[in-house]
Amino acid sequence: MAETTGSVLPKGFRSAELGWPELRRIPHPPYRIPVVGDVIGSRIRSPLQDSMRFGRQLGPIFRRRAFGKEIVFVWGAELAAELADETRFAKHVGLGVANLRPVAGDGLFTAYNHEPNWQLAHDVLAPGFSREAMEGYHPMMLAVAERLTDRWDRERAAGRAVDVPADMTKLTLETIARTGFGHDFGSFERSRPHPFVTAMVGTLTYAQRLNVLPAPLAPVVLRDATRRNAADMAYLNRTVDALVAARRGTAGEGDLLDRMLDTAHPETGERLTPENIRRQVITFLVAGHETTSGALSFALHYLSRHPAIAARARAEVDRVWGDTPRPAYDQVAKLRYVRRILDESLRLWPTAPAFAREARADTVLGGVHPMRPGAWTLVLTAMLHRDPDVWGADAEAFDPDRFDAPAVRSRPGHTFKPFGTGARACIGRQFALHEATLVLGLLLRRYELRPEPDYRLRIAERLTLMPEGLRLHLEERAPAPDSAHGRPVIRSAD
Repeated sequence: MAETTGSVLPKGFRSAELGWPELRRIPHPPYRIPVVGDVIGSRIRSPLQDSMRFGRQLGPIFRRRAFGKEIVFVWGAELAAELADETRFAKHVGLGVANLRPVAGDGLFTAYNHEPNWQLAHDVLAPGFSREAMEGYHPMMLAVAERLTDRWDRERAAGRAVDVPADMTKLTLETIARTGFGHDFGSFERSRPHPFVTAMVGTLTYAQRLNVLPAPLAPVVLRDATRRNAADMAYLNRTVDALVAARRGTAGEGDLLDRMLDTAHPETGERLTPENIRRQVITFLVAGHETTSGALSFALHYLSRHPAIAARARAEVDRVWGDTPRPAYDQVAKLRYVRRILDESLRLWPTAPAFAREARADTVLGGVHPMRPGAWTLVLTAMLHRDPDVWGADAEAFDPDRFDAPAVRSRPGHTFKPFGTGARACIGRQFALHEATLVLGLLLRRYELRPEPDYRLRIAERLTLMPEGLRLHLEERAPAPDSAHGRPVIRSAD
């Protein structure tokens, strides 16, 4: 059922004092300055990591203010579990998500709760992520992965390091484009990123910059960036319009685009409008590859830093896949340790690092903080995933065995949220997890991953997260030692 709170609330940013009557009870950074707020010590280029730093200092709920914008942040597990209650809270579309609406409109990710198209699109497209549909996508995922390994084989033979984020972006863009829309961007044949990727990164970066600038200054400070953003959005629209036009009137393959064009809602008979189809395609192309490429990049970083964990994962791939050159769909889910590596990477650096929730009606959060209807908070997923009360004193360390079955069962619910929460959680999460597990398995059984000696993990923030400047050296893989079947020694997260 569509959520109703947004239908009676004003659009645009709503500062915390409008919805939190006892805001004074929530701590904020020291040295607050009138008008400009909590700007001392702030790092404008890394707002997420900045908020994580303040979260460690101020506790599981805190607030920050800058140029008249006050935001309440939550990361404590108990509070986050309350916010996951769909009877009391709904998705809040604000900050960077709302900044994407000029291009994504009422797409699945950016629609306001009162807009009907997100539910219509969800109901029409959900069968596109069924087990049967996923099994149909699997051969195309393999074909794209083979284009990646062909490229990496050439780089290894030449003794060159590979640009992991760039190549994972090519992989995931081609995967969602081919499986969802029957389109080939030719990413692996290009020496530079496809213009679609350049435009997409531009719109995400622009949305992030709008978050941290005071509204009156943005038109002046971002004048040139605003023009570039308009050009980027126009390019995204033209690309998708051409893709859709090429499909109309042809016999499709039953993919997501066919569902958008040909499928009516099973109960109401409604169909997606041409404008909404464009917005959904952009949403899937952007969200369907940007976050997965980040997840794969972080996982490969940690594998290169933890050779014992990588050896244990290779042993599992050898045991489960054997000599099969192209693993079958069912064989991917059997890589349980590889999947735990992916989950642990998403725990430390969820590539969608926060999500916003708003109160449906008057309520009290944590028994202490009253909230009016529409009052909202930003849940810092990357800090929720580090709550020591849930994850232990070593929460900063990389340990995939946090996700073995007994450990998962022992944790309270709503403590692991890399795909958001509730009715508006990511519709493509199983697609992303299958793709990423498959790719990690293929790369692990083919290569030894060696980090550059001086590299230290740096996080690029553009609404989503990506390891910055990550390059790995590839070696032909060696047989996994027998000791790799045991529990490896865990070191720090980096």
